[in-house]
Amino acid sequence: MTDSLEQLSASGRALLNRRDYLSQSATALGGIALSSLLHEQGLLAATPSTPHINPAQPYAPRDSHFPARAKNVVVIFCAGAVSQLETWDYKPQLIEWDDKPLPGGPAVTFQGPAGNLARPQYNFRQRGETGKWVSDMIPHLAELTDDIAFIHSLTSKSNTHGPAENFLSTGFVLDGFPSLGSWVTYALGSESQNLPAYVAIPDPRGVPQNGSNNWGPGFLPAAFQGTTFSSKEPVRHLTAAGTTPRQDAATRRLLDQMNARHLATHPGDEKLAARIASYELAARMQLSMPGLSDLSTEPQHILSMYGADDTENADKAAFARNCILARRLIEQGVRFVQLFNGAYASGGKLNWDGHSALKDQYDVHAAILDQPAAALIRDLRQRGLLEETLVVWCTEFGRMPFFQKGAKGRDHNPDGFTCWLTGAGVRPGVSHGATDDFGQRAITEIHPLYDFNATILHLLGLDHERLTFEHNGIQRRLTNVEGHVIHEVLRT
Repeated sequence: MTDSLEQLSASGRALLNRRDYLSQSATALGGIALSSLLHEQGLLAATPSTPHINPAQPYAPRDSHFPARAKNVVVIFCAGAVSQLETWDYKPQLIEWDDKPLPGGPAVTFQGPAGNLARPQYNFRQRGETGKWVSDMIPHLAELTDDIAFIHSLTSKSNTHGPAENFLSTGFVLDGFPSLGSWVTYALGSESQNLPAYVAIPDPRGVPQNGSNNWGPGFLPAAFQGTTFSSKEPVRHLTAAGTTPRQDAATRRLLDQMNARHLATHPGDEKLAARIASYELAARMQLSMPGLSDLSTEPQHILSMYGADDTENADKAAFARNCILARRLIEQGVRFVQLFNGAYASGGKLNWDGHSALKDQYDVHAAILDQPAAALIRDLRQRGLLEETLVVWCTEFGRMPFFQKGAKGRDHNPDGFTCWLTGAGVRPGVSHGATDDFGQRAITEIHPLYDFNATILHLLGLDHERLTFEHNGIQRRLTNVEGHVIHEVLRT
């Protein structure tokens, strides 16, 4: 007996003592009770969830963490930082204080000395049954106010376009992190096996400031990067130059045979399986893409609804065709479509970066955005697609309530701005959060962009704390170590 006792550990021997046994049992029961309470209150750390991905079928549909409200996403990304004060966030105090200094305001902002407060450059009026005040700058989108959930109290971690675009798209201000669309397709795959799971559609005037970082895969497998094309710039290299379709098909058959033979002798070669899968997708796209991108099959009333037949505004017509393309991609089961409005930094000429002549420049940009974007939402609804499609309108930060000194434009403002959601799972007609009386800072229900991205993932049935990927020994996620779902803008 003594020999047996000596073989036990110290904790094992303690259990033979009745008093120690009862004491540790009580502690254990208390620990179980505490774990249960923490679980009920959502305070336990989430269990990481790494999707099982077959390299030979990287886009195969995968289950979400919990039942999803949305199956697909369309993101309308207005590059250049749209002023909330000229669009969605009505501040009548700016009218009263027009051309007066902001009490206690900063002397210098991002691009130089601050000037006086400036009234909204467009008239606002109440819209729909909610009576929300929305700008005349965007009359078509304003008609949809009752269907939209506005979040007026977002904040960013940067007041510089490139890093701020990164923060919105990837959750980090630095380069090299996966974009939202890459995280979504990594987690869920796609219902379409003949098209990319994730498509990024650049503005007809060019790519945004931080370019492919907005749709890049970062450290996720390359299969989950966004594929870029538009109505103006179709998918490149769909056909082989200098060969006939018959020769191209014969070449593909030979490559299939050679790849299959090599894969059979190297069954564990995941890189080869992934490469074969990408070639096979490219071959299927050769058949599916020409019909998808041929908008001549759209009826005239659809082209007119979007403004795609506008002969006086070529940029508007091109953006309208991009919006129609986005709808077609959703119809075909593409999981994530990122639609850009606005290009790179250009003194506000090609995007929403209104530093010097905001009103004149916004007249141009609003005409390009408004009718096509509103038509996209209406078209999705009338086809029954909005019930399962989440539409996101976003921009990287907002604008200051005062003009820059010596100019007629507003400087960068990451401390309080507006983005919105509509469609699947979204509570309509909501205005959540608020900025101060002048629209400079978020003051109630303040939400960093982590919360915005966490909410998008939640609508897709994904827990932002569980969706992870191990990189350099760290379980990385879109929301870093932060983020809370904004339940107030969701349907109950």
